[in-house]
Amino acid sequence: MTRAASGPISRACLSSDRKSRNSQLCGCIQAAADRTLSKSDQNLAASFYGNPQKAQDVRQSNRTGDEIFWQKYKNYSETAEAICQIR
Repeated sequence: MTRAASGPISRACLSSDRKSRNSQLCGCIQAAADRTLSKSDQNLAASFYGNPQKAQDVRQSNRTGDEIFWQKYKNYSETAEAICQIR
């Protein structure tokens, strides 16, 4: 696992109701975001914790910007899984 980081995703993760949340995991997920997402992309991704439907809406959107974001989000997700040992 990589060094913990602080940012919008780690804050959203820590405030979520997910059972597996802890500061080390949430910080690691933030570190993955720092490697792969811009600050504005991180803010959008963090909003998914409180509104999962928003993630679905973005994923299914035909807007070019949403499609570009979703590709970056998938890369972020794969990176987080790899470095944070998420299964």
